[in-house]
Amino acid sequence: MTSAGKLALLASLYLAQGMPYGFFSQFLPAMLREQGVSLEGVGLASLLALPWALKFAWAPLVDRHGLDRFGRRRSWIVPLQILTVITLLALSLVEPTVDLQAMVIGVLVLNFLASTQDIATDGLAVTILAPAERGLGNGVQVAAYRLGMILCGGVLLILYPWLGWARVCQCMAGAIALTTLPIAAFRGEPRPEQSERPGLAAFTEFFRRPGVGSWLAAIAAFKLGEAFGVYMLRPFFIDIGLGLTDIGWLTGTAGFLASLVGAMVGGAFVAIYGRYRCLFVFAAVQALAVASYAIPAAGWRDSWVLYALVTFEHFSSGMATVALFTMMMDAARPQTAGTDYTIQASVVVLATGLGSALSGFSAEEFGYTTHFLLAAVLCAIGVLPAVQHYGLVRRGETELANVP
Repeated sequence: MTSAGKLALLASLYLAQGMPYGFFSQFLPAMLREQGVSLEGVGLASLLALPWALKFAWAPLVDRHGLDRFGRRRSWIVPLQILTVITLLALSLVEPTVDLQAMVIGVLVLNFLASTQDIATDGLAVTILAPAERGLGNGVQVAAYRLGMILCGGVLLILYPWLGWARVCQCMAGAIALTTLPIAAFRGEPRPEQSERPGLAAFTEFFRRPGVGSWLAAIAAFKLGEAFGVYMLRPFFIDIGLGLTDIGWLTGTAGFLASLVGAMVGGAFVAIYGRYRCLFVFAAVQALAVASYAIPAAGWRDSWVLYALVTFEHFSSGMATVALFTMMMDAARPQTAGTDYTIQASVVVLATGLGSALSGFSAEEFGYTTHFLLAAVLCAIGVLPAVQHYGLVRRGETELANVP
């Protein structure tokens, strides 16, 4: 399969993941705040992402089982995306303002299906991408994922006042159905030997690898500060008087378009300048971007200022995410790719989930200005474990992410 074909296939799969997550992480907080939910409640709603944090528990099963004739990973991905379409159609029958419990359960099921699809997709990506293709591959991954977030966290937020809840869910279902077509037609997945099928021991073997502790600490700390800061961004915009349509244009469209560009630029830079160098530089830019949100929080809220800051932050986040994800892919062994990558991704989700859940308490207690500055400090501190891990790499004491 050509490199272009691999990238196109992965783009469709990560696009399918990004749509439910964009709906949950971008659309839902703004809608809840508009309905009068407290900042603490909006922050705690991030716990609906729990399947993304716990998916390591069933990752070895996804890695080991599957129909080789259909494709070990493909035999998971296709049914999971079909179930996602069915769940969204069922959610379209729910009225969220009347039956909040049913909506919450539906969103939890969507996150479970998307997170399990992610296990199989990450395993497929590690298997089919050569090491030299991973920088660009992760750029495409992040860009496609964020495009999905644009569609369901931005565009649908803009259209929500006209479409209503049912049509929003039906549009998402139709879009995910379309992204299922490329993987349904895919026939190039390598068939593993029986000896290559990992068992549950793959989980424990990962944690016995040299340097695993410092690496997991590095990836946990790297994104915590950003999540802590930006999860309160949409409630902040609601509180300064912006409507859902305004927020959709601002964050869901302009911001995430900037993140697409940032992801592709980050992927190119990683391939040219190396993983660690880009990780450290992008982390510094990300901290500055999060701190910049203190400017409108302090009172300077002109439209062009908001657009400039959101564009800057999303661009820097796209670059930083690509650098981190490329190194996580490097640390995954091909025969246990789904399990290894999922363990790392779960650590990231646990850290960002913790940051998001605590963000509402910080914003309520200290105010938005102090909250964003505190988040920037956490971003800066969060890169220190990666610096420590890099020291182990230089001394040859670890095999995880041991690349230039």
